[in-house]
Amino acid sequence: MHATGAARPRTMLVKHADVLVTMDGARRELTDAGLFIEGNRIVAVGATSELPSTADEVLDLRGHLVMPGLVNTHHHMYQSLTRAVPAAQNAELFGWLTSLYKIWAHLTPEMIEVSTLTAMAELLLSGCTTSSDHLYIYPNGSRLDDSIAAAARIGMRFHASRGSMSVGQKDGGLPPDSVVEREDDILADTQRLIETYHDEGRYAMLRVVVAPCSPFSVSRDLMRESATLARQYGVSMHTHLAENVNDVAYSRERFGMTPAEYAEDLGWVGADVWHAHCVQLDASGIALFARTRTGVAHCPCSNMRLASGIAPIRRMRDAGVPVGLGVDGSASNDGAHLVGEARQAMLLQRVGFGPDAMSAREALELATLGGAAVLGRDDIGALAPGMAADFVAFDLRQASFAGALHDPVAALVFCAPPQVSLSVINGRVVVRDGRLATLELAPLLERHNALARSLGEAARAS
Repeated sequence: MHATGAARPRTMLVKHADVLVTMDGARRELTDAGLFIEGNRIVAVGATSELPSTADEVLDLRGHLVMPGLVNTHHHMYQSLTRAVPAAQNAELFGWLTSLYKIWAHLTPEMIEVSTLTAMAELLLSGCTTSSDHLYIYPNGSRLDDSIAAAARIGMRFHASRGSMSVGQKDGGLPPDSVVEREDDILADTQRLIETYHDEGRYAMLRVVVAPCSPFSVSRDLMRESATLARQYGVSMHTHLAENVNDVAYSRERFGMTPAEYAEDLGWVGADVWHAHCVQLDASGIALFARTRTGVAHCPCSNMRLASGIAPIRRMRDAGVPVGLGVDGSASNDGAHLVGEARQAMLLQRVGFGPDAMSAREALELATLGGAAVLGRDDIGALAPGMAADFVAFDLRQASFAGALHDPVAALVFCAPPQVSLSVINGRVVVRDGRLATLELAPLLERHNALARSLGEAARAS
């Protein structure tokens, strides 16, 4: 019942999906099924025959697989301006960063906004409906507000991470001194962003995350102060950890601890924390993360591209560590396709640990429920009454699925990663018939490429 005089929420009916993957508690997979939505939330899930017959908008999804919108837990969206840069193509993490910092020093506010729109467009077309982004470099007046404006424009559910770097090369850090910030300024701006933008409510479209970049680019004091600030406001915390063997060696040499021990010492463990990569997380680190419910963003494509190693995701999952997927920055993955990332996660675990190390359905679980848990959300990642109206549909009549319909759910991961046919976020259609519905893609990409050229030219001229 709705209060007298209150506007009735707009309704949407999804019907006749060939397969509907719920990711609910029973992991039901329904045939000839659909959803009924009021406003921005799901009110019914089931067989088409059990759902209401009419709605303000009716979507007949015969020939499609419908599933929860995918969740991306780690990205650096500005890096879509520096994909496949020749000097960084064949480097490991530290060399890769050193090559690119001097280019990123020339970023502008427009570049941040346009690259965020491009990165989000790519994610949306792959089936992603919620993404975090870790922006930790702020040259030439750039602000996290530039990313936040882009997310609102394109319609993506967004966890905006206020990253930071405060230890430059003169103090023993990796980044050039020109791109680090004063710690008091970092904390003040982080507080401003939380107070201005963070929405802690159910179905929130925007949350702010406290996110110092990494142990080799910030001080112990900033890590501790950032944790204090985050917990004062009840927001999540995010950073990079144990990405490769050099990362571990740096931690041991500089701090006398493993990365996991360092995180624990600084208060950076708990259900409100998630770390990117953790490729070299050792057995005691896995046990610590499981005990404290500390999350991990697994980024298989980036880890392979930079030769960082194979993250022990099977062991993490078995121990009870929350794990989600991340595409990582578009300069270390060079792509942002979340179904593709799920496929790589499955294949990489099999390379490292055997053919049964990860199933297709487990990979999809990482991309949905796993990501939701890592981001601290219980309103996304599954299709069930009371959940956010975030779902996507893939057309099973494509050539890439031909001969694979014995098991369409597994086919989504085993076969070539498809583009999404339909994407609905918060009850709003964002992708329809495989095309973005919220902005024109061609002019965006033209501007993005122009800015990428000017960024490279500025770096060469400096």
